[in-house]
Amino acid sequence: MRFKAVIFDLDGTLLDSLADLANTLNNVLENNGLPLHDMQEYRYLVGYGMDELVRKAMPEKLREDSVLFEKLRQEMRTHYAETWMLHTRPYPGIDELLGWLDSSPLQMGVLSNKPDRFTKLCVETLLGKWKFDRVTGHHPGIGHKPDPEGALRMAASMEILPKEVLYVGDSEVDMQTATAAGMYALGVLWGFRTGEELLENGAKRIVETPREIIELLKHHH
Repeated sequence: MRFKAVIFDLDGTLLDSLADLANTLNNVLENNGLPLHDMQEYRYLVGYGMDELVRKAMPEKLREDSVLFEKLRQEMRTHYAETWMLHTRPYPGIDELLGWLDSSPLQMGVLSNKPDRFTKLCVETLLGKWKFDRVTGHHPGIGHKPDPEGALRMAASMEILPKEVLYVGDSEVDMQTATAAGMYALGVLWGFRTGEELLENGAKRIVETPREIIELLKHHH
């Protein structure tokens, strides 16, 4: 198969953002007298967008409390606007991968469940030296991944077929999205989840380093 584009997930795939997300939300929870979560737990809470992250971090018996949820949701967004770049950085090898892609004819996109404003901010600030053709986070009116709508819209706007897209992500959400969209699901092991989870959710292939993606694309180019 000859690929014409690569679409990346952001958190856990391009950027190691777990510490900033976890620390920020723990601060919000603490300020509201709610129990905290450790880093290992956060690996499994992230992935479905910021609102869902906040909801999942709430004690189960309080999740239906819409007033509390709205308060926490707003506080998380306010605090994260100040903390999102304290520890968040590209994973090792991502610069080499993006540099290689930048000099290739392949189109590049980022599709995240993170709110659109933060997605664009992260990419512009931390990945700004490379040219992405499309950068989209979550915005109202479109389903969160694993709903494939965002991925399909991105392929359409790039004027390519879904099967011409290499879709790169680190969680079950991404593998389900890619599979539902008819894209090639590539799972990465440096992110937040396990290889087993990626394979169970449709990963066609698993890689341990960004360089392996370069090798894969050289053979399908």
